Amino acid sequence: MTDIELGALLADASQAAAYFVDIHDRAALVEAANALDFTVAAANLAAADDKDALLEQIAEALQFPATFGGNWDALVDSLGDLSWLPAPGYVLLLDHCTDLRDAAPDDFATLLDILDEAASAHARAGVPFWALLPVTSPDA
Repeated sequence: MTDIELGALLADASQAAAYFVDIHDRAALVEAANALDFTVAAANLAAADDKDALLEQIAEALQFPATFGGNWDALVDSLGDLSWLPAPGYVLLLDHCTDLRDAAPDDFATLLDILDEAASAHARAGVPFWALLPVTSPDA
């Protein structure tokens, strides 16, 4: 894909959701998001082996307010708001997610549902919210 195609894709809020992407496309996606003045945040999940560590990494990456409750409901609320990070769009990168997916599959499935819900909520307002999970193979 060219940068123009990536930019057009990322700008389309109706397409935004949680997606696994090839690790080799990560840099181009970040570059395209930056060109659109999107907020780009990366959560390193390498050491996140449970829900608490996962939520902590996302909260840190997106600079959640100190009042963040550290549970699924608080994640839904925080992802749906993001008023402290005003931007025309958002890209949340969840780096090194495969260990968490293997260690806590139920929590990982819940996370994906919440991310898709956040993307849908933002899309209704015309704001793209992408959650990208870079992996080494596209069929992961």
